[in-house]
Amino acid sequence: MSQPSTAPAGRTPESRWRTRPDRSTWGDFGPDDVLGRMNLVGPEQVRKGLAEVHDGITFCLSLALDQPGGTVLGPNRYPPVVRPTLRSGVVNFNCDMGVAHPGATDVVNDDLVVLHTQYSTQWDAFGHIGARFDADGDGTPETVYYNGWRADTDVTGPVGAARAGAASLADIEGIAQGTASSSDAGPVDISHLAGHGVQGRAVLVDLEAHYGTTRAAIGYEELAAVLDIDRVTVEAGDILLLHTGFTRNLIDSNGRPRPDATGDCAVLDGSDPRLRAWIRDSGVAAIAADNHAVEAFPDPKAEPGRPVLPLHRLCLFELGIHLGELWWLSDLARHLRRTGRSRCLLTAPPLRLPRATGSPVTPIATV
Repeated sequence: MSQPSTAPAGRTPESRWRTRPDRSTWGDFGPDDVLGRMNLVGPEQVRKGLAEVHDGITFCLSLALDQPGGTVLGPNRYPPVVRPTLRSGVVNFNCDMGVAHPGATDVVNDDLVVLHTQYSTQWDAFGHIGARFDADGDGTPETVYYNGWRADTDVTGPVGAARAGAASLADIEGIAQGTASSSDAGPVDISHLAGHGVQGRAVLVDLEAHYGTTRAAIGYEELAAVLDIDRVTVEAGDILLLHTGFTRNLIDSNGRPRPDATGDCAVLDGSDPRLRAWIRDSGVAAIAADNHAVEAFPDPKAEPGRPVLPLHRLCLFELGIHLGELWWLSDLARHLRRTGRSRCLLTAPPLRLPRATGSPVTPIATV
């Protein structure tokens, strides 16, 4: 379904779209918006977060970036590769600075990282998931992203021979000039979230406390019941944290997740229309979970012509809600349950990495 543009007076986004997804936020924060619901996180939300700091204790909410280990969770994503750089033509690790500055007594190490941005603890940018949607209102769907930003116009990837496959990844022509990149998510890249900053009040929902670590599909009824039992209140502008125990299972596997590990623990049921309506109406600014994809992936109820990641479509494409995955939440959840609380100050900026559709993140919760 779609609805007419309701963009603010003045410049309109009609050069990009004439219809928008039903009940989406396209245009609500301005015709050229790149932040979505993160627009709701400003000074008031920071003050609300600070008001939740009682003990002065911090919790790191990130896995080590070489976790989960292997490729069980995603065959297209690999652990980081750390290697030394070169200095004056020699390996720049335990390197005598005298190779570049005769007589120097320094010893230096420099390194580089080949990093899959969404291998471990991460934020998804809006550019991570788009959709085929009839934004022109002419009956023919286009490939578009949040707020109608267009594929191949605003969001560009390799063309021609550069799309040939893995061999293209080895092409680093122009690396010294910063022109070696071959994809650019532009207005839906992760750097906009980084530039805005991610700091405010977070609310943790402890699903593991109620469902254990066996598989459970969490729809609206299940979520509402947990909120009621634990007396958890979620308000507009809050960042929602979902604790399932999934990443603790990963840590226990010592970097060798079972082949069926993706079937562990609770996941949101993205096919539940009442859950999607609650996310839409709650005003949450972002959602982060300690599991693989926040929702079941692929959606077991998906049919041809429908998304296999319906919650990703709702959040990243329609509403402008950033998603976090594979966060380490067990220590924080244990502390909050022991103290009878559910809220904290969350500081979680991604890397300010232009062009990228996701980023590693080292979130810090302060209680």
